[in-house]
Amino acid sequence: MGQWANDSDARAARGKGTAVAARAGLAARGVIYLLVGVLALRIAHNGGDGGEQADRGGAVQELAEKPFGQVLVWAVGIGLIGMALWRLSEAVFGAAGPDGRKARARLLSAVRFVFYSVVAGSVIAFAAGERGSGAGSTDEQSKDITARVLGWPAGQALVICAGAALAGAGVWIAVRAALRTYRRQLNLWDMSEGTRRTVDVLGVAGGVCRGLLFATAGGFAIQAAVAYDPDRAKGLDDTLRTFAGTPAGPWLLTVVAVGLVLFGLFSFAMARWRNV
Repeated sequence: MGQWANDSDARAARGKGTAVAARAGLAARGVIYLLVGVLALRIAHNGGDGGEQADRGGAVQELAEKPFGQVLVWAVGIGLIGMALWRLSEAVFGAAGPDGRKARARLLSAVRFVFYSVVAGSVIAFAAGERGSGAGSTDEQSKDITARVLGWPAGQALVICAGAALAGAGVWIAVRAALRTYRRQLNLWDMSEGTRRTVDVLGVAGGVCRGLLFATAGGFAIQAAVAYDPDRAKGLDDTLRTFAGTPAGPWLLTVVAVGLVLFGLFSFAMARWRNV
């Protein structure tokens, strides 16, 4: 009873506005992952030709080229601001759920707030006309950041720790998806049995592929630190292209790309049914 009251207090403190921001943010995240997945599918189909960039920048550029593209980019940027504000409210007031007010959950929300603030800022900058911002290559950003940090005192250890953290986060994301822990955050009673089964397919397949992508990128960061070679660090686009270079060829990239599309659709489902 006490925990229920605490959860209700947290909800009241956040207010309805934050719930709207959360759902807008989840929908914006869905758009990004959906487009990245589509771009990765094109890369797999074209053998890497065509100059397309399967990352956030490429997704924003792809969106901008659609009818009413500028409006759509602004909408995604504003949605991501909503995501950042939602995570900030969780860090301050606590998240929904029995463990939402614990220090670990608040710290994780604070980290997500910083991440989505940076992402939202880059997309808004692109929408405002700074084409080098929102559409910047995550590959170049990864190499630049790695090179800068390697030049710091104990920089090699810092990059190894960051890579290990990213790889660990990828494994954590994949395992949680496989265990369907996201169900704790969903209003399952508002969903039909068929809808629950569909959401499970999206959540498990999409989450596992997303986790695999993060873990692989973390592994490349560790390699870059050990070799003291920032060019070995890879952003989202280069990491995805690496899958096509495995013995499985473009088929593995196709599987991961489909997984990212499914995660985008799962984000839309979360925007509709997540308990915020």
